Parts: sequence; C-alpha cells; structure tokens
Amino acid sequence: MSDILVEPAGPAARRHPRGLRTLFFTEMWERFSYYGMRALLVLFMVRETASGGMGLSDEDATAIYGLYTAGVYLMALPGGWISDRIFGAQRTVWYGGIIIALGHFTLAVPWTQTFYLGLVLVVVGSGILKPNMSALVGELYPEGGARRDAGFTIFYMGVNLGAALGPIACCYLAQQLGWHWGFAAAGVGMVLGLTQFRWTQHWLGDAGGALPESRRVGRVGMGIGAGMVAVAAGLVGLCLAGIIVIYPPAIARLASWVIVLIAAVYFAYVLLLLGLDRNEKRRVLLVLVLFLAAALFWAGFEQAGSSFNLFAERHTDRVIGAGGFVIPAGWFQSLGAVFVIALAPVMAALWVALARRNRNPSIPMKFGLGLMFLALGFGVMAAASGFVAAGKQVLPVWLVATYLIHTVGELCLSPVGLSSVTKLAPRKLVGQMMGLWFLATALGNLIAGLLAGAFSSEAVQHWPVMYLKITLLPVAAGLLLMVFSRLLRGLAPDVR
Repeated sequence: MSDILVEPAGPAARRHPRGLRTLFFTEMWERFSYYGMRALLVLFMVRETASGGMGLSDEDATAIYGLYTAGVYLMALPGGWISDRIFGAQRTVWYGGIIIALGHFTLAVPWTQTFYLGLVLVVVGSGILKPNMSALVGELYPEGGARRDAGFTIFYMGVNLGAALGPIACCYLAQQLGWHWGFAAAGVGMVLGLTQFRWTQHWLGDAGGALPESRRVGRVGMGIGAGMVAVAAGLVGLCLAGIIVIYPPAIARLASWVIVLIAAVYFAYVLLLLGLDRNEKRRVLLVLVLFLAAALFWAGFEQAGSSFNLFAERHTDRVIGAGGFVIPAGWFQSLGAVFVIALAPVMAALWVALARRNRNPSIPMKFGLGLMFLALGFGVMAAASGFVAAGKQVLPVWLVATYLIHTVGELCLSPVGLSSVTKLAPRKLVGQMMGLWFLATALGNLIAGLLAGAFSSEAVQHWPVMYLKITLLPVAAGLLLMVFSRLLRGLAPDVR
C-alpha cells in the first residue's frame, strides 16, 4: 500500500502516517482468520462424524454460530475497557491477537472438547482486538478532518480484503486436505498478522501506548476482573468436562432476551433518569428506532454464514469446468467483501452527489432502503428455493445475486448507523451509545442463528413460503421508516 496524498498543507499533513500500514495489514490478517474460520464453522458442525465433522443438527449448529458471532460483539465492550484502563491499545491488540491464534490452533485439534474451547478463545481474542484497532487508527490522526476519513477508508479496505481472501484459502484447504487444515490456516493468518504488527509496531509511535498511572484501574478493579475471568474459565471447564450440558438453541434464546432487557433498561434509564433536555431525549428516541432496525437487518444479513452457507453446500450446483472442479461452499462467503470493495466508493460518491443537489436521503430513509434491499434478497432466495423444493439444484447465480443485493443494503445501513450514533448520542454518552450499538449487532446475530435452524433439509418443501414470510417484516419495517422518515428526521433536524 503506497502513501496517498490527501492534504496540501505541509509535508506532515500530505501523507498518511506509516503506522496506518501496520494497522492495515494487522487487520487484514485478523479478518482473514476470522472470516476464513467462520466460512467453515456451520459446514463442519453439521457434517457427519464419518466425514470428519461433528454430526450436529442444523438447529444446534446454527444456534452455536449465532452465539459465537454475537459473543464477538459483546466482548468488544470489556475489550475497550481493558485497553482504556489496563494495557493501552497497542498491548491489548497484541494480547488479543495471541488469544485468537491460540483459538484457531485449538480448533485445528480434532477433538470435540477442544472445538468449544477454541471457539471461546477466538471470541475473547476477537472482542479484545476488534474495538482497539479502530481506536488506534483514530489516534494516528489527532487533528481529525478529511485525512482521518481517508485513513479509515483505507483501513476499511484492509478489513474487506482479509474477509475476501480468508474463506477462499481456508475453505480450499478444508476441501482438499481436511477440516482442521482450514482451521489451522486461519491460525497461520493471525500469526502473520502478529508478526508484521510486532515488526512494524514502532511506526505507531505513542498512539495507544502505555497508560498514564491516573488512568489505570486500581487493585480492587483488577481483583474483580480476575474473579470474573476465573468464574468464566470455571464454567467453560465444567462444560468441556460434560458436567454442565448446554442446549445451544435454548442458550441463544435466553441470550436474546437478556440483550433485549439490557437495551430496554438502558434506554429507560437514559430517557427518564439522566436529566437530558428535550432535544437530547428526542435524539435518543431516534437512536432507539435505529437500534431496532439494525437488529432486524443483521438478523437477516447474517444468514450468510449459516443458512445460506448450507444452501450453497447442499442445493447449489458447484461443479465447473471439464475437470469437474467443485467450488468450495465457503467461497461464496467472500462475495460480500468483494462487493463492498467494489461498491463502497460508488455508494459514497452517490451520497455526495445527492447532497450537492440537496437530495441526500435522511438517516431513517437510508435505513429503510437497507431493509428493503434485505427483503429483496430474501425474495430472490424464495424463488431459488422453489426449484430446490422441486428436487433440483440451482445455479450459483442465485446466491451471487442475493449477496449483491444484501451488500447494497449493508452499505445503505451499516456505515450510516455508525456515523449517526456518534452524531445523535448526547456528548457525555457517546461511548456508551457506541457500546449499545454493538448490542444491536449481537442481538441480530443471535436471532439469525435461531432463524437459520428452521431451514432444515426435512422442511425443504416449506422453504419458499418461509423465505417469503421472512421478507414481510423487513418490508414492513422499511416502509414504515420511509413513510415516517420526515417525522423521524424531525427528532433531530440538525443532524444529517
């Protein structure tokens, strides 16, 4: 990645900090490992034991998938606290990457007990590393402005480059050599990321370095944290030993209700007890609406790694060429990242062009568009599943079209949501509101896992109707947001 000229005001302002290279490639390899393993996860769990899999039911496997992906976002909250109060961002990223690598290599050991331990390690490591990478990018640009925006854009390309390459490499090795070679490849990717991070860490300078004594947590806080880790480790150990038996769908349902309760209590606390003025309360109400819309969107979008992955494996004709090469089912997981890389500049230019004409859609309107594109993608899957219900396999074009449509929806909603929360949240609550935004993603992932469990092979005759039913809720929610966008925009008329 070459330095890019973005500002003409002096040599220091013209070029991006060298530390951006460090973070670009660290994040690229971390996302390589995360998405590479994620593409294998459900397929490995449902594969029969005679073929090296775990032999789980679709319901159990997709519920575990939902718990795993939700756990990564939930762990981002303590991950940020660990950085802010104990280690600093640089050391936290380093330790998080080590835990991720250990998790992937643990998954590569062909034992059921080590599988669950590996998942826990990847969740913990990813949650610790994920928020602090973005924090480090921000610290490289203390002046803010357009140069910071350009830096984050470059960083985001690293995210999607890793997400595109990971499933290709890991799934190919899993298909050719065995499942655990794919999991090991994810671990190797994280090790490569750690190696270059340590090699070029000096480029980061003081960004995210050692914490001043005044910011470090005291002994009591350290003791409480150590106690919580010990309790969590004990529970994991009891589960691995079989003393505590877990039913994944029940745990996922319980976790979903817990998140809903936490969000409801928090919004009530903010609106009723914090003494916000009228304008601040109106903005928080708009955040609540966007929170619900985002959770609904991710519940559908995250079918990519669960039910859509199984659809690719079981019901898509993946044989190409005269030699009969079979496309690994997990390769379809790369499509979303490829489409983001291709379409993100187009969407950004579209919003800018519309803004110049004073026609840029409001935040609720963009969320409504995102939900409508989500529903349209499920409409495509309903049509494809009609052929499957008739006993046929379908061409890959159906999944490609679905991922393309859903990516357009993602670009309407996801970056807009992140930006809107920082604008709408009361100044003293920005950090808390960003943490709450991660809860919406976690809730969506949990619901996605539960929803995917309904698409079992035994119910294939009902898939067309099931997919059509799934389209109804995002269509209804999207239309409501679009119809009432002017009213919702009135809650925060000065926010664009």
